[in-house]
Amino acid sequence: MALKTVVKISNVTNLSDARYCAGMGVDLLGFSMDENAEQYVAPVTFKEIRSWVAGVHIVGETASIGVMEIERLLEVYQPDVLQIEEAALLPYLSTFDCRIILKADLSLLTLDQLEAFFLSVQSDQVDYFLLESKGAVNLDEELKATLKPLAARYPVLLGIGFAPDSIENVLTDLPIQGIALTGGDEDRPGSREFGELMDILEALETDD
Repeated sequence: MALKTVVKISNVTNLSDARYCAGMGVDLLGFSMDENAEQYVAPVTFKEIRSWVAGVHIVGETASIGVMEIERLLEVYQPDVLQIEEAALLPYLSTFDCRIILKADLSLLTLDQLEAFFLSVQSDQVDYFLLESKGAVNLDEELKATLKPLAARYPVLLGIGFAPDSIENVLTDLPIQGIALTGGDEDRPGSREFGELMDILEALETDD
């Protein structure tokens, strides 16, 4: 199975999501390592899920800004990719043999701040810039105009502004590296209705 673009699934919490997404050709599976996070996945559960999936890069997600805590998480979880939310950590993390995703919340940034966010980071310090939002953000023409030159210069994963019937248009309009979707909860152990997640992944399927 192959997809037309890079896909990251954020906040995976269960084996159903992990196995389905890996089977669909998703590139990156993200798991929250923060104990205070709603989607936190304990190390034992994380290792169990990881043992069941192959052909996908495992992302350890953290909002921590403490270098000692991040070192501890890297040792315990040993992810393929580390996702952080604080650009000031990048010089320190460059000493580690770990790929980096830097996340930004679009609902907290003006368009000028978004541009400054990218320009403040050396491109070789980050493998992907992940743009998601905890609040309501529309992918309107003004935001697209701001994102277009940034996405042409930096590797962007976009986590807003698309649905199954609009994903092709978004990929055509913006030179992004890929998209980000969010995992969900199981209805019961081993059972999950994938809904829009499934519809978007199916819309991205390719025979290549």
